[in-house]
Amino acid sequence: MAANQTQDGLKQQPEMDPQQLREKHYNATILDRIDNHENLARFLIRPDAGVPEFIAGQYVTLGLGFWEPRLEGTQAEDLPEKKQSKVAKRAYSISCPLLDQDGALAPVDQLDYLEFHITLVRGADSPDKPAPVLTPRLFCMQPGDRIQVGKKIVGHYTIGEVEPDATILMLGTGTGEAPHNAMTASLLAAGHRGKIINACCVRYLGDLVYLPRHHSLMDQYSNYRYLPCTTREPINLDKTLPSYVGKQYLQDLFTSGKLAEAADDPLSPENTYVYLCGNPSMIGYVPPGAPEPETPGLLPMLEAAGFRQADDHSGPGAVRFEKYW
Repeated sequence: MAANQTQDGLKQQPEMDPQQLREKHYNATILDRIDNHENLARFLIRPDAGVPEFIAGQYVTLGLGFWEPRLEGTQAEDLPEKKQSKVAKRAYSISCPLLDQDGALAPVDQLDYLEFHITLVRGADSPDKPAPVLTPRLFCMQPGDRIQVGKKIVGHYTIGEVEPDATILMLGTGTGEAPHNAMTASLLAAGHRGKIINACCVRYLGDLVYLPRHHSLMDQYSNYRYLPCTTREPINLDKTLPSYVGKQYLQDLFTSGKLAEAADDPLSPENTYVYLCGNPSMIGYVPPGAPEPETPGLLPMLEAAGFRQADDHSGPGAVRFEKYW
């Protein structure tokens, strides 16, 4: 029997060691990794062929081989043998550093790398789901390590045509802030005259990776306002604190008028474009025929206020949202 055949006469692929597999599949290098805490980091990645042209708000896949080690303390993985030489891929919106090393505005079209704002998923959210495949491997990676970046940067969640004096309202949760950062820098670089409101809801203050940079942007651009809010800090949970504010969900802030007050803008559909990215429960999209959720998201609230869902950029009052389904 030939050495490259099985007993059934089928050809068997020659085994490749991890380095050979990396050389075959990887096409980019991790330039830097900035950890905000153990479960959250920024990854700066440079494709070998350079950064292709793309529009702020779009996404691309990142890939690591199933042969790569998994971070200790993450869910164990039941990996079939046929997958061991394959590449695990996941799509991520491209973020933006907002500022360069000198503190000047740094839109994505002026960068020679791609930036990603990524949360480590340590395990599946239910016992019947498989273990997460990418981030337990990604969080083992260090500057200089190799990785795969998808050949195409794609996506329809972009700024589009907006009136130069219109208000831009971006509402995100967690790492859903990433495309909004890219949009913010692009809008400011283009000289947008209207207000740019970037609101982000996270669990803890430590999840606000870009907070100092947003503060610097607000100092430089009078029409920019960053509005962070939290849900699990002591001020959100402990009613005995003088500073107690309760859980600050974007839905409640919008319907109560507190968001408009903090933005110092009426957030009217006559002059406002809205962008939503992050937790699907916050967005509140209900597919046709699906039951209404017990807790509505922002879409029905915005529609009740006179906004409308729009896949195109058909003037003020349009609501666009990133689709993860």
